[in-house]
Amino acid sequence: MERNITLIALFAALIAALGLIPKLTLAFGVPITAQSMGIMLCGTVLGARRGALAVLLFLALVALGLPLLAGGRGGLGAFAGPAVGFLIGWPVAAFVIGFIVERWRTGPLALVASVASVIGGIGAMYLFGVVGMAILLDKTLIEALMLVTVFLPGDVIKAVLAGMITAALARSRPSSVLSRS
Repeated sequence: MERNITLIALFAALIAALGLIPKLTLAFGVPITAQSMGIMLCGTVLGARRGALAVLLFLALVALGLPLLAGGRGGLGAFAGPAVGFLIGWPVAAFVIGFIVERWRTGPLALVASVASVIGGIGAMYLFGVVGMAILLDKTLIEALMLVTVFLPGDVIKAVLAGMITAALARSRPSSVLSRS
């Protein structure tokens, strides 16, 4: 129990630390950040439940006003912009990623974690992000989907990196990859 709480807090801190990498805000208000890779790592390393809890802890800290989002954003106002759908989708994405890694036991972990990160960290997250953007920017779902295509190459790279990092962690400290224990 104590170990789980520590790891959940540690991964919430990892997401925050990845926010220190400078963001690039696009014209329609949604930034490109490294924090989505933190979401992917929450799922691949911690598993579904713990990964989602780490993301929820991070989002609770942001809601309380801590400037943990890329660019030093925080507070309830962060949940009122065009990126709100992505923020809401983050815990779902971590859960989906963790669920896939926990259940898919065959194949190399790097591949499993990468594919899970694409399905959850791109598929599930974009589902929420596109809907949020469509509502807040008064666009159709297709128009909002076209806006987020700029994120795809970077997110695929992040998914592959999350898979490689998870596999390397499993090789060096197998017990630390809770999604596989």
